[in-house]
Amino acid sequence: MATVIPREDPRYESLKAGHNLRWPAEGDEASRIFICESTGDVAESLQKIIDTGMRPTIRSGGHCYEDFAVGNPGGAIIDLSLLSGASIPQGSDAYRIEPGTTLWSVYTQLYKRYGVTIPGGTCGTVGAGGHISGGGYGLLSRLHGLTCDWLTAVDILTVDHSGKVVARTVDAQRDSDLFRALCGAGGGSYGIITGFHFDKLPPAPHQVIEANLRFTWAEMNEERFIRYLRTFGEYWETRGQDADTWGMFAVTSISHVSGGGFGMSIQFMNPDGSVSDLSVLNDYLDRFKTCGGVTTTNRTTPLRGTHAPALDAQPSGSQLCVGNHVVTQQDWLLATAREAGGVGSSRAKYKSAYLKRGFTEAEARCIYKHMHRSLGSTDLRGSVLEIDSYGGAINRPSLAQTTAVYQRSSIIKMQPMAFWREAEDDAVRSQWLTEFYTDLFSGPDADPKHIGTPYPNNHYDGCYCNYPDKDMLASSYWPELYYGASGLYPFLQEVKRKYDPNNIFHHAMSIRP
Repeated sequence: MATVIPREDPRYESLKAGHNLRWPAEGDEASRIFICESTGDVAESLQKIIDTGMRPTIRSGGHCYEDFAVGNPGGAIIDLSLLSGASIPQGSDAYRIEPGTTLWSVYTQLYKRYGVTIPGGTCGTVGAGGHISGGGYGLLSRLHGLTCDWLTAVDILTVDHSGKVVARTVDAQRDSDLFRALCGAGGGSYGIITGFHFDKLPPAPHQVIEANLRFTWAEMNEERFIRYLRTFGEYWETRGQDADTWGMFAVTSISHVSGGGFGMSIQFMNPDGSVSDLSVLNDYLDRFKTCGGVTTTNRTTPLRGTHAPALDAQPSGSQLCVGNHVVTQQDWLLATAREAGGVGSSRAKYKSAYLKRGFTEAEARCIYKHMHRSLGSTDLRGSVLEIDSYGGAINRPSLAQTTAVYQRSSIIKMQPMAFWREAEDDAVRSQWLTEFYTDLFSGPDADPKHIGTPYPNNHYDGCYCNYPDKDMLASSYWPELYYGASGLYPFLQEVKRKYDPNNIFHHAMSIRP
């Protein structure tokens, strides 16, 4: 039986919110929270909520960028955080991951038990439920594809016409249309996922190399910054298409000038999971030598008990140091944990975009401008543009027909975002982000009918459904930004009408019936 947390319970205040402290807004709080520990708990709770006429919302890790899980006035949150585990159940040959399992726990359990992993994300406190159902990408995705590309079945609770909860296990043969929709169209639209099944999973790396480039804004003038961004983009547009580079993942986080500097983190392994040949990495690093900066080498201790990694910073002046530390298979878990730290709970706003080509000079100048822009006396530290390498094994066109992820030709994934503490800064911090984003996608490469957005064309490829942005609802074509214009969204709507005929599962950006 689920544990029910009503408003008067002393635990309610700490459990009513997610990681984005903007939500729930005052007056939008749920009336109660159901803490579930089994599929039976979830089914019983969901039926009770429906029978009493309340609206259910679902939370696994609580990382939803908008208020889709915790903004539920008078309704009930079904909390799946204790529905957790990653294993091969007795009597099965498939791996099963429960939706409340945090990614860090997924990596740890799969590695220690079986020596395998998922090509998932870099924030270890994210719950598997939302992450996998929205696609699931991370440091190993260029080598192994998206996590949803490995899915073979999904356990889900839906609600039929009469309001009765129906338990289903869907796959390529049983309810194949629903299975496809659950492979990338995001959570909160069709039902409550209680388990993900994988017949196979990729092996965990044997070794990886880590490298970090760091720059100060004091040394980075506009022309050098343009060279840096164009070097980054041109690599993934050209050399990064080759299969021998797919074991390399790079992310550059461009911070506002008030933060003092920015950098790039690179993880590399050969396609066989070793680091026997470093020529690909060395070539990549060499391309940035004219951009200045400092390279540091991260040395991690083996994973023993609770020992933390020891870091050795080796500055190299204004030149790049190409000597990097080999990280063992166990150390790779610690490296993932460091990446998984992310930003703690705060007030935040996020946007997203896919790019099919590298940055133009105009785009680089626009980014530089806004990273040096001020808005009165507001402290803009925490304003960041994160740019991830993409493509590789993700970009297999056939997967667009078997999953609900249409972006299979992009080479960069971007996430403009802002973090702050005080509620009185909400408007101005959101203003900075919105004006930056609109300006960036209003240049000559933008679709003239969809100015201000990365509407799919030869240069852009829309937005990521796991980085939802309610600002996009102002555009009537917002579903095409997230699901393309080739017929995927109408298909998802058909699935919605079939399996959630009463629209029980909905939020501001859920699939419309």
